Amino acid sequence: MLSKTVSEIPGTPPQAPAAATALGLLLAAHPAPAGAVTALVTALAAASGRDAHGCLLVALAVLAGQLSVGWSNDRIDLRRDVAAERGDKPLVTGTVQARTVGAAAVCALALCVPLSLASGLLAGTAHLVGVAAAWSYNLGVKATILSWLPYALAFGLLPAFVALGLPGHPWPPLWLTAAGALLGAGAHFTNVLPDIETDLAAGIRGLPQLLGRQASRSVAALALLAASVVLVLGPPGTPDTAGWAGLAVTGTLALATALPLGTRSRSRLPFLTTLALAAVDVTLLLLRGSSLT
Repeated sequence: MLSKTVSEIPGTPPQAPAAATALGLLLAAHPAPAGAVTALVTALAAASGRDAHGCLLVALAVLAGQLSVGWSNDRIDLRRDVAAERGDKPLVTGTVQARTVGAAAVCALALCVPLSLASGLLAGTAHLVGVAAAWSYNLGVKATILSWLPYALAFGLLPAFVALGLPGHPWPPLWLTAAGALLGAGAHFTNVLPDIETDLAAGIRGLPQLLGRQASRSVAALALLAASVVLVLGPPGTPDTAGWAGLAVTGTLALATALPLGTRSRSRLPFLTTLALAAVDVTLLLLRGSSLT
C-alpha cells in the first residue's frame, strides 16, 4: 500500500528531521528528467502557436504527470531500493516518509487529470494515456521484455498532446510521433544502465537487463540517433546547414552513450547525455519552424 511508512519497512533508517522533508520530496520526484520533459514539451507548445494560457496549461499538466511518475517510482521501488542500499534515494535514507511520497504521487496524478483535459478531450486523453503507460512501467512492466514500450508510448504521445489541443484538433505528423517514441525508447535504456546489476539481483528482467550493459548502450545509441535523423529528415524540404550541424551534434551525443569512456558503471552521464540530445533535437525542430500538424 502506498500509505505504508518507511519505518515499517524492515531495515530502513529512522526518519530525518522534518526540515529535510521538502528537499527529500523534491529529490524523490526525479527533478532532472521531470523538469527537462516539462520544459521541452512547453517549448513545443509555444512553437505550435498556443497562447500563454495554453502553454501554461501544457506545462502544468506535463509537470503534474512527471511528478506523479517520479514519486510513484520511488515509492513502489522502496523495498527494492532498501535491499540494494540505495543511499541516493530519500526514502531509503529516511529523509522523507513513504506515506508522504505516496500521497504526493496520488495528488499529482489527480491534478494531472483536469489539467490535461483543460487542453481538450482528445489532447487530454492522449496525455493521460502516456501517463498511464509510465505508471504501468512503475507497477511492473519494467520487469518484462516489454519494458521499453511504456517509454516509447509516453514520449510518442507528447507531440499529440500539444497538437490535439490546437484548433481543429489535428494529429501530429507521423515522423514526429516516431521521433518521440524512439527518443523515449533510448531514454529507457540510458536510464536503466546504472542499475542493471541491482535490478538483476532483484529479479527485474526488462529488455536492458536481458541484453546486458554494453548491448543496451548500443541499442540506446541507435534509438537516439534514429530519433535525430527522423527529426532532421522527416519535415518537408531539404535540411539546412543548421539541421546537418545539429545532426552531427546529436550523433556525437548518441555515440557517447554507446561508449563507457571511463565512466563508473553507476554513472548517470548517459541519461544526462540523453536529456541534452533531446534538448538539441527540440531546438532543431523549432529553428526549422516545422509544423506540429
